[in-house]
Amino acid sequence: MEPKLKGRVALVTGGGRGLGEAICLTLATAGATVVSADIRKDLAEHVCNEVEHGGGRALFLEADVSDETQARAAVGETVRRLGRLDFLINNAAVDATLPIGELPVSEWDRIIAVNLRGPFLMSKLAVECMREQGGGHIVSIVSTAAKRTWPNAAAYHASKWGLLGFTHALHAELRGYGIKTTAVVAGGMRTPFLLDRFPDIDPLVLQDPCAVAETVRFVLTQPAESVVPEVMVLPMRETSWP
Repeated sequence: MEPKLKGRVALVTGGGRGLGEAICLTLATAGATVVSADIRKDLAEHVCNEVEHGGGRALFLEADVSDETQARAAVGETVRRLGRLDFLINNAAVDATLPIGELPVSEWDRIIAVNLRGPFLMSKLAVECMREQGGGHIVSIVSTAAKRTWPNAAAYHASKWGLLGFTHALHAELRGYGIKTTAVVAGGMRTPFLLDRFPDIDPLVLQDPCAVAETVRFVLTQPAESVVPEVMVLPMRETSWP
């Protein structure tokens, strides 16, 4: 059977490691040509090599999604070199674990810029291409931080609640152009995003990022007449939810 995503092009932000890496590998296995875009060129290149070693097609790009010039270059280079853009996966994200009284304004700005401005810029630019093609799909990795809250993460919560609303707003706005949008609400994963910052966390209460990557693949392979606007993927042992 021919891979379901054969001939499609997927641009994955934050594609250099963690969930982004898992998404690139999963979509490549499903037949897509993947573009790993990351602020760290070395990580993006490593993922590209992994995909190609497995027999897939890939491209790597260095990009800071919060920078309009770099975001435009990432989308433009993808279309120039691969001819189209079918899927945008807004995965890049940052956080700072600090109480509001100790959170520098510069850190607030950085988190909002990467986690919310970035998806806005990338989506705006991708839509230009997708409308010309007659369709496409934008998936944003949202996090349970858009559904519940915990201390010392005000900027992260603000960005993810905003991203959830933004994604649903795009669904209402873009479906008439054949462009789908999906918010993937992911619980804690065994990725550097958590493990590097919280060395005492029990990995067994987290989930393999491949499970979330498979969910992304699932929503991208729905028939043209259907869309999954929001889906949640949680570790079984994440007892704080619900």
